[in-house]
Amino acid sequence: MSQGSEPYEADGGPLPEVLTREPGFPVVAVIALGANLGDVVETLALARAEIAALDGVTVTGESPMVLTDPVGGPEGQPEYLNQVIEVSTTLAPATLLEQLQRIEAEHGRTREVRWGARTLDLDIITFGSVVSDHPVLTLPHPRALERGFVVIPWSWMDPGAFVGSESVFRVARELEPLGGVRPYMDPAHRLPDSRDDREATATAPSNGGASAS
Repeated sequence: MSQGSEPYEADGGPLPEVLTREPGFPVVAVIALGANLGDVVETLALARAEIAALDGVTVTGESPMVLTDPVGGPEGQPEYLNQVIEVSTTLAPATLLEQLQRIEAEHGRTREVRWGARTLDLDIITFGSVVSDHPVLTLPHPRALERGFVVIPWSWMDPGAFVGSESVFRVARELEPLGGVRPYMDPAHRLPDSRDDREATATAPSNGGASAS
């Protein structure tokens, strides 16, 4: 999902104050992360760290990662790795968007093809109670409740979340049976009886030591 172009060069005219005003207290925002080009696991890890390092932003929650089939866009795309995080921020919504787009650009994100493959996609899903219909930043995200790759991991992170009057948990339960969203199983966390682990155990020296992976 993509929210738009650079936040201060909008075709829709000047940004409204609700997007440019800094909140007087920390506000909870939900951000969706996705990637399907390159080392997607490393990319999402770096993006989380870069978001956490922003002045005025604290990461307060992270969903499990999921593998998802591409939605829309050109055929033949690789599957996506997606995640949802929650942050507490004192930044204005437009400033947060600008920083997320800077992080995207530093990871090689381009916007030539709508819903095309991308190295990194960062979208603001909700920003406290802010409501905006501006084309640069629509809040809550207009397609969030239609996307299993957003609401399913979000419901795992925060089963009590709502978008307006809609329960994220309820919507996720409706979308889960449709498929296309699968838990990501980190290969570094294999079951101990896998073939590779058995072979490694059989050939490891019996000196009581441990090896770094």
